[in-house]
Amino acid sequence: MCKMLAQWTVLLLVLCFKSIQAISKDDLLVVSVATDETDGYRRFIRSLNIYGYKYEIYGLGQTWKGGDMKNSAGGGQKINILRENLARYKNDRTKLILFTDSYDVIFTQPPEFLLNKFKKFDSARIVFGAEDYCWPDKSLQYDYPLVESNEKRFLNSGGFIGYAWDIYEMITSKEKIEDTEDDQLFYTKIFLDEYTRTKWGIVLDKRAEIFMNLNGATDEVELPILNDEVYVRNSWTDSVPSVIHGNGPAKKSLNYLSNYIARAWSPTVGSLESKENVIDLTKIEEKQWPMVYVAIFIEYPTPFLREFYDKIFNLTYPKSRLAVLIHNQVEYHKNLTEKYMSKFKENGYKFVKYFNHDDDITEGEARQQAMYVIELTECQEDQCDYLFVVDSISQLDNPDTLTKLVSFNRTIISPMLLRPGKTWSNFWGDYSDEGFYKRSPDYVDIINYNKTGSFNVPHIAHCYLINGTFFKRFTPKYIDASIDPDVKFCQSIRDAGYFMYLNNEHKYGHQTDPDNFNTSLIVPELYEIFNNLHDWKARYIHPDYYKALDLNTTLQQPCPDVFWFPVATDEFTYDLVKVMEVFNGWSGSAHNDARLSGGYENVPTDDIHMTQVGFNDHWLFFLKEFIQPIQQKVYIGYYNDPPKAALNFVVRYMPEYQYKLRPHHDASTYTINLALNDVGKDYEGGGCRFLRYNCSIASTVRGWALMHPGRLTHLHEGLPVLKGKRFIMVSFVDP
Repeated sequence: MCKMLAQWTVLLLVLCFKSIQAISKDDLLVVSVATDETDGYRRFIRSLNIYGYKYEIYGLGQTWKGGDMKNSAGGGQKINILRENLARYKNDRTKLILFTDSYDVIFTQPPEFLLNKFKKFDSARIVFGAEDYCWPDKSLQYDYPLVESNEKRFLNSGGFIGYAWDIYEMITSKEKIEDTEDDQLFYTKIFLDEYTRTKWGIVLDKRAEIFMNLNGATDEVELPILNDEVYVRNSWTDSVPSVIHGNGPAKKSLNYLSNYIARAWSPTVGSLESKENVIDLTKIEEKQWPMVYVAIFIEYPTPFLREFYDKIFNLTYPKSRLAVLIHNQVEYHKNLTEKYMSKFKENGYKFVKYFNHDDDITEGEARQQAMYVIELTECQEDQCDYLFVVDSISQLDNPDTLTKLVSFNRTIISPMLLRPGKTWSNFWGDYSDEGFYKRSPDYVDIINYNKTGSFNVPHIAHCYLINGTFFKRFTPKYIDASIDPDVKFCQSIRDAGYFMYLNNEHKYGHQTDPDNFNTSLIVPELYEIFNNLHDWKARYIHPDYYKALDLNTTLQQPCPDVFWFPVATDEFTYDLVKVMEVFNGWSGSAHNDARLSGGYENVPTDDIHMTQVGFNDHWLFFLKEFIQPIQQKVYIGYYNDPPKAALNFVVRYMPEYQYKLRPHHDASTYTINLALNDVGKDYEGGGCRFLRYNCSIASTVRGWALMHPGRLTHLHEGLPVLKGKRFIMVSFVDP
C-alpha cells in the first residue's frame, strides 16, 4: 500500500511538472488579512517563503472588529480590508489573486503546481475551496448543487483563487458589509445565486485539488513522502492539495500536520524548522545572555528532590543571568528547600524569591505570580527575558538544557522528559473533545526518538521556557477551580491561538513518579526502588558495580569460591543503618525467636529482619536486579529465577552485646554479606573466617558484598568485634 501510494504521488507530481513549463509564478499574488503577527501567522508566512510565493498581507496593526470567529459567525472586516487594498488591481485581467486566511493556513507546494491545478478548472475564473459542512446558515444546504459521494459540496471562504478584476468585482458587488457580518455567508449567497455564479465563473474545488479544508476531513489525511519531503494527500478525493486550511475545530489537526509539511521535517534529517532562527549563545558575551527567571514548583511530596535541586544548580547557564522563585507547598521539603535557597543566594543569582507552605498561596496563584514577577516587579531593573518553569518531578540530567532551550528562540518550548521505562511524558500529542489526553499518531515515535525535532503540541507540563515578550501580548491563565493548573494553562494558550513546542533533539532528563512517595518512612527514598528505579540506582548503586558485571572484569576472590564486589553506595549503607537504628527492634541474639516459623534460631545474631521495617519485597527485588547477575557470572550453571530468600536481615555486632558468631553453615545455596560501615573507623576487629580454607576476610569495605556458597563447603564464623559497632546486611539465598 505504501509503495503504491509513493508511486502514485511521484506520477502525479511528474505529470504536473511536465504540463506547467509555460506558466509563470509571476502571474500569481497571494493576499491575506491579518491584524496580529501570531504564531499561526508566522507559520503561514514561512510556508509562503519556503515555496517562493509573492504575497501581500493587509491589516497588520489594525484593531480586529470582525467578531469572535472561533465561536460564532463574523469576519466581514476581512472583506472590507480586501476591498480597500485590492482596488489597485481592479482592472488587471491577467493577474491571479489567491486569498487565504492566515492564522490557520499552510502552503505545501510551489506556485507552479498550484497554477497548473487552477488551469485545469477550464473556464472557471474564481475557484473557492469546499468542505463538508454548510456554515453559517445550515438551511442553505438544500440550495447547493449535488455532488459525487467523494466530493465536497459546500463553499468555504478561507481560500479562493481567481483573476484580480473578477475578484474585485465580486467583493464590491454589495455596497456595504459590516465588519461583524459573516464573510462566508457573503460569498455563499453569491455562489448560490445562479446569475452571479455564472457572471464570475465561480466553481468549487470539490475534489480538494488546491484547497483542503480539514474540518470533518482529518480522517482523509495521509502524509506521503517524496524526495524526503512530506505532503498531504486526501485519500477521499484522491488529491494532493496545495493549501491546507485548519478551519473551525480542525486547528489542532493543522498544528499536528505543521510538524511535517511545508518542509518542516524530513525522515532523513528530522526537524528542519527547529534549525531556523536559532540563537548562537556562544557568540554572545555571558553578561549579555538573556536573563532567565527560574520558577520552581514543589506542589506535592517529591522523591529525590535533593538531586533535582543539584541539577538546577548545576545548569551551565551563567548564574549572574539567573533569578529564582520557589513555591513549596510541602512542609516535609522545607529544610532542604531553605538550604538550597541559601545556596542560590550565595552563588550570584540576581535575586531569590520564596513562597513556603505557610504563605497560603495555591499552586495556581503561585504560577500566576511567577508571570507577574516578570511583568511588574523584580524583573523591571534587570529585565527577565525568559520564564523557565520547572516542577520538582523534572530531573534535568543534561546541564545544558536551559542553554539549548534558549537557543531555539521559540515563544514557548519544553524539553521532552519521560518516566524511565514508561510511555508517561510531560506532553500530549493530542486531546479529546472533552479536553483530556489523547495519543497522537506520532506520540510513540517521538518518545522513542524515532522522530526528532521541535513539535507543535497541544499540551506541555512540568518544564517549559516562555519568552518574556509573550506576556506583553497575552497572559496565560492557571486558575480554574474545575481543572488542573497545567491543563488550564495550556487550554488558555491554545484558545488564544498561540503554539507550544516540544523538543526531543537532545536527551534532557526524565521525570520522577511522586504518586506513592511516603514521607512518613524513616528514609522515604530508600523505598522508591519500584516507583523510581532509575533515580534509586543513581543514588544507591555503586558506580563501579557495572564494571563488575563486565565479562572482561575478574572479580576479587579473597578466599576460594568467595567473591567480593562493589554493589551499594555509601549513602545506601548510611540510610539502611539509619532505618534500623531508628526502628531499634534488635533481637538481642536470643535462640527463641518469634519472627521465625519454628520459633527457634540455632545460630542467633543480634538483628532486625527486613520484614520488620517493610523492606523485604524491596530487598528481594534488589537480589534479582543486582545480585543475581553477579551470581550467574561467577557460579556458572546455577540459575533460579527469581532468587528466593526467606531470611534477609541486618546484623549488629558490638562488644557489649554480641561481638562474634560461632562456626556454622548458612541455610542457603549462596549467601550475601554486605558491609554497611567502615572497619577502623566505626569499629575495630570483625570480619569472617572460612574454616575449611583457614581464610579470613577482615578488611571489609563499606558497600562491597561478599558472596559465598552456603552449605557444606563454607563453614564460617564471625570474628570478634573489639570496639564500636559493626553492621552487615545478610541474605540466605535459595534456602
